[in-house]
Amino acid sequence: MQIFKFGGASVKDAAGVRNVAKILESVGYSNTLIVISAMGKTTNALEAVVQAYFKDKEMLTARIDEVKAFHYHIIRELFKDENHPVYWKVDGLFAELVSFLERNKSPKHSFVYDQVICFGELISTTIISLYLNDNGIKNTWTDVRNLIKTDSNYRDAAIDWEETQRNIRSGINKQLLNITQGFLGSDANFFTTTLGREGSDYTAAIFAYCLDAESVTIWKDVPGVLNADPRYFEHTELLHKIPYQEAIELAFYGASVIHPKTLQPLQQKEIPLYVRSFVDPTAKGSAVCKVADLEPKVPCFILKRDQTLISLSSLDFSFIMEEHISYIFKALHQAKMKVSVIQNSAISFSVCVDNKFDTLAELLGQLEGKFNVSVAEGVTLYTIRHATPEAIASVEEGKEVLLKQVMGATVQIVTS
Repeated sequence: MQIFKFGGASVKDAAGVRNVAKILESVGYSNTLIVISAMGKTTNALEAVVQAYFKDKEMLTARIDEVKAFHYHIIRELFKDENHPVYWKVDGLFAELVSFLERNKSPKHSFVYDQVICFGELISTTIISLYLNDNGIKNTWTDVRNLIKTDSNYRDAAIDWEETQRNIRSGINKQLLNITQGFLGSDANFFTTTLGREGSDYTAAIFAYCLDAESVTIWKDVPGVLNADPRYFEHTELLHKIPYQEAIELAFYGASVIHPKTLQPLQQKEIPLYVRSFVDPTAKGSAVCKVADLEPKVPCFILKRDQTLISLSSLDFSFIMEEHISYIFKALHQAKMKVSVIQNSAISFSVCVDNKFDTLAELLGQLEGKFNVSVAEGVTLYTIRHATPEAIASVEEGKEVLLKQVMGATVQIVTS
């Protein structure tokens, strides 16, 4: 069995939905399960609904109407019959959303978030399933929440693998084309949960693992996995084959490859993951699979902007020992800082962090009483995997290097 995943960019409008049908006709869809995300920026729009629910009730109806208008515009382009069942089915989903918001008693933001955000995937898969059926691509629509079971850690739920595997193996007919939602699951009380970052890719991996699939294909608006972001680097190269471990390393350093939690279940069963272009579906793209080395073996560049470099030294020129380091890491953890680089010597300690939660002032308040502290905000972090002297020189050229760290063939450089 093969698993296909189509993200929001691939189904952002009617043309995108039609293109999904063309891809299926082109590459084949027998013995296939398709995981589909919310259309376009629907998740952002539903986040605005949640925001209005908690902070601006007067805008709640308007925010829901915006989501409706976006989807009904796509529906009118895809279905010419104004009496088509798609209308009452999507109407029913919006009625369910409104009903939840009217009767909900929970003050917990994460719980409400998951109960609302799920309608993006439920609506998109309903529209696409009906469109494909009307155009000769017969399929069965499945509510993923009946299959993927999780704990109740809303917005970042953990999978109950035993129950999920049992549900998927009994609930999926391999002889049919199955269409289901990415990103979603449900807890023991059948409340909707979401799977966190890159949740739809993870959903595809969960199904692949449970069904012993032959492969997973993620359809994107790029030709595959590149060795650098073409927005910031010239002369990028397509990576044809990537070892699982290499893909995990690239993701760890911040590359927009595939999230490690997606790769882990695939690696366990050596299921290849393909990244292919929905713009050019005949191109081979990239494969994350069991290979000995990267093909081609070229430097890979990862860039993180708007980082903060914090440099610490002891107040009395004493050594930075274990107790100091323990204190620093506890402070970083409490401030929810994502650490990208660490470098220390006998009397100094430097750390490059992502101030994602805007807690820098709080962190500095904890550190300044115990250390001399200097801070450089808005710095850029470059990570080069399989670095060469030429690759390092190309990054450093014309920049002030604030920190440089070499770990084998991986080099990290912080510039102002």
